[in-house]
Amino acid sequence: EKEAAELGKGSFKYAWVLDKLKAERERGITIDIALWKFETPKYMVTVIDAPGHRDFIKNMITGTS
Repeated sequence: EKEAAELGKGSFKYAWVLDKLKAERERGITIDIALWKFETPKYMVTVIDAPGHRDFIKNMITGTS
């Protein structure tokens, strides 16, 4: 959260966890697909961070297929 705020991207603090590329963090956009899986006693949860920017739709389609 602190790192995101320092770059003026505080509103992206949740996406920041999954954005690993330096360009993703600096630009505040998702370039590559990222997955995070965890389980609770009752549920299995998968969080997917997929590109929404038109330049990266190919990555999103590849990652979700």
